[in-house]
Amino acid sequence: MEVLAELTLAGLANGMIYALIAIGFIIIYKATDVINFAQGPLLLLGAYLGYTFLSLPIPTWLGIGLALGVAALVGVAIARFALRPLIGEPVISMIMATVALSSILQALIQGIWGVRPRNFPLNVDRPVVIGVAALSLVALGWFFRKSREGLAMRAVADDQQAAMSMGVSLPRTLSIAWALASAAAALGGILLAGLVGVSQDITAIGLRVFPVVILGGLDSIVGAVIGGALIGLVEAYAGGYIGMGVQTLVPYALLLVVLMVRPYGLFGKRRMERV
Repeated sequence: MEVLAELTLAGLANGMIYALIAIGFIIIYKATDVINFAQGPLLLLGAYLGYTFLSLPIPTWLGIGLALGVAALVGVAIARFALRPLIGEPVISMIMATVALSSILQALIQGIWGVRPRNFPLNVDRPVVIGVAALSLVALGWFFRKSREGLAMRAVADDQQAAMSMGVSLPRTLSIAWALASAAAALGGILLAGLVGVSQDITAIGLRVFPVVILGGLDSIVGAVIGGALIGLVEAYAGGYIGMGVQTLVPYALLLVVLMVRPYGLFGKRRMERV
């Protein structure tokens, strides 16, 4: 029972981080209908920003706030200079732009901080990770359902032209979406670095979150939370009781099974188009 409790705690902590990172994908998808392939490097950027600011002789809350603020500004810059010119173009153009941004961000991070692993200046307990991630997810859920900007993002994702005709500013909505997604990724990177340290391997976590996003549904925040917890627990139990690298395969096997039954994910909405 003691081993089970430890694995469950570890799985839930990882799962909440996965869910927080997945929210970054969902925010961009809700606002632009685009899959963001730059989420992994944004996660790594958050880890290095947290390392930098938390190494300064300032309060912990201020260091984390500065890291999230800088990450949000990076998101706004991406939206303003890289993606705003693509508004109105085919969706594949924005998707390929995020692929290019992934490589550019990775190169910039390596140029600034190098590739040497760093010890994170803040040790984070798993219960703290679960609590912080859960509160952040609740706040983001409220934002999408109750705030004017959140409703505007959902309207833009459904129909850009209709949203524009109702007075929604696409450039502003795009900037807010990328700022939130970048800040969410940065917080996920900080929490992750507090558990495992800072290294280039963090980027790969961004790709491992894809099963969480697809499993829960691309447009569902609740799905991201449940999918993240499910994947985190499956990985922890598989690694603890089976080992031999099985934990890296089981999430994708679970994803495949779910998609055979519900191709749009557990909580995703089925889209029907009339031709």
